[in-house]
Amino acid sequence: QVQLVESGGGSVQAGGSLRLSCTASRDTYCMGWFRQAPGKKREKVAVIDSVAGAAYADSLKGRFTISKDNANNVLYLQMNSLKPEDTAMYYCAADGAICLCLLRLSSTITECFRNYEYKYQGQGTQVTVSS
Repeated sequence: QVQLVESGGGSVQAGGSLRLSCTASRDTYCMGWFRQAPGKKREKVAVIDSVAGAAYADSLKGRFTISKDNANNVLYLQMNSLKPEDTAMYYCAADGAICLCLLRLSSTITECFRNYEYKYQGQGTQVTVSS
């Protein structure tokens, strides 16, 4: 089990930036973010793995950057050039089939990211982008 606590959400105008943080209760080599807007499906945002690197949703590449402070078990998501359609609850996530996929080394991080899900998630932090 791992506890995940997010922070850093808020309200921002379109074109602005936010940085989300997530503190994990233990070391975990594979973590990521997903988001969910009201009435919409859950959407994976990014994943980071200590060996395989990082992968992103295609629509977010170039605007969002995931990073991790391994010494302190803190995950970050830097979000730039925010758009109203980025409005959602953002969840930190860890472990699960997506991470097991990365351990097998038979798939790329992008394939694992697209095809599998996380096991644990935090309570979420709201991001609201106004036009």
